[in-house]
Amino acid sequence: MSVESNRALALAYFPAFRDRDEEWWEVHIAPEFVRHDAGLDFPVVGPAGTRKLASVLHGGFSNIQYQIVQVVAEGDRVLVHLRQVATHSGEYGGTPATGTRTDIEVMDLFRIEGDKLVEHWALMDNLNLLKQIGAVKE
Repeated sequence: MSVESNRALALAYFPAFRDRDEEWWEVHIAPEFVRHDAGLDFPVVGPAGTRKLASVLHGGFSNIQYQIVQVVAEGDRVLVHLRQVATHSGEYGGTPATGTRTDIEVMDLFRIEGDKLVEHWALMDNLNLLKQIGAVKE
């Protein structure tokens, strides 16, 4: 695939994740896909792992928006810098819903083979997120 196709595939991940589009996941997330994310206490492998991650995130947050800040693509890698804006509407990490509108920075690096996502490195501002929902005091 071209760099432009890789860029489009990486960007398509975000609405598919937001909308929990399992058909998209089955087509575009490789069975051996791995998300590297130090903020998680469970593995995310393949579409099934993505399903579990979505369940956790959507269980704690609603009205999720992904606001793309910038995209850098080279070869089989695409880096997406974005803001995740959401409402803390359910329990997340042991913290009950607060109704707080959260806004954090995220850096997602994808590796693509053919027309599939095969690796994903995620860096989220988890500390700021936990501060915004009152799980951590400033």
